[in-house]
Amino acid sequence: MNKSTIRELTFKLLYSLEIQKSFENEDIDLYFEDIELESEQIKTQIKEDVNEIVKNNDELEKQISNNLKSDWKLERISKVNIALLKLAIYEMIYKKVPYKVVINEVVELAKRYGEDTSSSFINGVLATVVKENNL
Repeated sequence: MNKSTIRELTFKLLYSLEIQKSFENEDIDLYFEDIELESEQIKTQIKEDVNEIVKNNDELEKQISNNLKSDWKLERISKVNIALLKLAIYEMIYKKVPYKVVINEVVELAKRYGEDTSSSFINGVLATVVKENNL
């Protein structure tokens, strides 16, 4: 299983948790009941990343809010886009994954799972995050 697939599974779990508005370990465990993974290590990695995103949720939401255009509010953004932005910002700032890799892959996920404008919206917000954080 490659990193892109793991990133996609992580996004799907984050999206599920955003929809449920619940970030409990039981919800995370339920997600894995329907997924076949190559190893327990992949499951552990996804769980660790999601738990770190949940732990840093306030900071991640602050990063998103601070990098929106003035007429936008966090509540206006779709759950798909929120999950993708949190994942991308977490990977760039906390995991130090190169921003070009993260943005490219998250924009592709936005094209697949988001609305027609999701990819350009996410690209714009993440470009601002990169500038603001000197990544």
